[in-house]
Amino acid sequence: MALSATDLTAGVTPTLEYLIQNTAAVGSAFFQVSGAALSYHVRAATGEMPDSPQMQAIAAHGLPADTPLMRALEGSAHALFFDDTAAAPETAGFPDMGVASLAAAPVHDARGRLLGAFLMHTFVPHAWERPESECFTLVATTVAALAGRLSAEEAALAAREEALRALGLALEARDGETQGHTDRVAQLALAVGRHLGWSETRLRSLRWGAYLHDIGKIAIPDAVLLKPGTFTPEERAVMETHVVSGLTFAQALTFLPPDALAIITDHHERWDGRGYPNGKAGERISEGGRLFALCDVFDALTSARPYKSAWSREQALAELQAQAGHQFDPALVAAFVTVVDGMY
Repeated sequence: MALSATDLTAGVTPTLEYLIQNTAAVGSAFFQVSGAALSYHVRAATGEMPDSPQMQAIAAHGLPADTPLMRALEGSAHALFFDDTAAAPETAGFPDMGVASLAAAPVHDARGRLLGAFLMHTFVPHAWERPESECFTLVATTVAALAGRLSAEEAALAAREEALRALGLALEARDGETQGHTDRVAQLALAVGRHLGWSETRLRSLRWGAYLHDIGKIAIPDAVLLKPGTFTPEERAVMETHVVSGLTFAQALTFLPPDALAIITDHHERWDGRGYPNGKAGERISEGGRLFALCDVFDALTSARPYKSAWSREQALAELQAQAGHQFDPALVAAFVTVVDGMY
């Protein structure tokens, strides 16, 4: 297992195979905490798994955090070895699954919280020998190091995201946007991105870009930004500078990925090349920018503003479909309509 892995499951899977190859275990699994630490779900498994109703329930709903084994692991800094599960109170329930011997190792984060557990098992009683225990302990220690690093990285990402969302909400308040616009467009974009099969890394960039899409409006004078009526050509030109200003501001946040920056620069471009600031057309516009443009316009149409009433969902979707191939990417319009229809 590479300590440089960017995903805990991806890093763990090779170690499960290693355990099967180098110990008497016939099966091995990694459980990771889910929800509010109420259960631990199988994230990776290899070899032979118990074929029992109890195991099917665990696969579907997770291993409850209050089981004797998980309680024992929560208070342990070391791997636990059970040669005969029928003789150990910590492994209550495992004999009913057909598991006769078990080794279990906790995976804690830097603050000592139980993130997950490594388990390997046999279907007949087995006395775990020293080479096996050393192998298992080494694997568990390595995974704990990886888990600690990834946990710290996730905490840093979460802190950055909270700050970016707060900035987005502040921008929304100054702009006079309908309350909740920032969160709504971010959630819409995420729903479509998931429908399209985007990775979690790409979805995070989508959220961050959504939070900051109009950051450049900080540089727009109130007389223009807050004008209730139609812009003059000169005022429109001033307003359109917010995209370039936004990119300048966002680039100062050196941790922002290119996909997030692309949403800031491209969400006013049009499929037919008549948008701004660069007049990009078709697939020259980033996919994130094309997707976010749909979400931004849909929310604007379905929200009441001082100068207009809210459109119905059906009216807004019909308008997006009418603009497919003109303002919007036709393929993304189709995906967007499918997702929004499924929300109601």
